[in-house]
Amino acid sequence: MKEFFTYLIKNLVDQPDAVEIQIVENEKGTLIEVRVSPTDVAKVVGRQGRIINSLRTLAMTIGARFGQRVRLELVN
Repeated sequence: MKEFFTYLIKNLVDQPDAVEIQIVENEKGTLIEVRVSPTDVAKVVGRQGRIINSLRTLAMTIGARFGQRVRLELVN
């Protein structure tokens, strides 16, 4: 899952070397923390939050396939 989101987000941004993805698992589920360059935050969020919402929907769908609760957050 980490490789999939790394691939997606690196293709969205101008500085792919600055992309960091960390997966944190706890009793509530799995949290995917995405860090990008401050100049690329707007590209990941998208107009009216459409891109980040799509990424979150993908994360929830993938998690449902494995029977887990998965959340995706943009952290800076």
